Amino acid sequence: MTVTHKDERLNMIQVTEQTLDVAEHMAAVDDPRCGAVTTFVGQVRDHDPGVPGAVTSISYSAHPDAQSVLERIVAEVSGGDDPLRIAVSHRVGDLVVGDLALVVCVASPHRPQSYAASREVVERIKVELPVWKKQHTADGAGHWSGI
Repeated sequence: MTVTHKDERLNMIQVTEQTLDVAEHMAAVDDPRCGAVTTFVGQVRDHDPGVPGAVTSISYSAHPDAQSVLERIVAEVSGGDDPLRIAVSHRVGDLVVGDLALVVCVASPHRPQSYAASREVVERIKVELPVWKKQHTADGAGHWSGI
């Protein structure tokens, strides 16, 4: 089930089973005060240095609090006086190589704020968001990470 949070500053924040759309995220941060938009896309790759063999797919699982944690991260990053627009989505469920797992779009008046906020959101998601992945390899094995 998709849970989406929208308000004037935060736009789109969701943990979802739905396919992610970069254009939808770009539209969510559209603001005439903002001249810089930074977009980060994380997609499923066919390998992982910590996993033996070729990765064929990933299953993402989320704690029930994942949505509220994601909202908190974005609210904390977006605090301040500058117009800063953030749209972020993290997929859960079964994904194959090439599928988008994470999309973060940040719009701000100037690029330094946009770059910094985008990086902070992505790095905090990697550390704080209670989402776990099981990577499936060509030999049929499964390898958990993030637990």
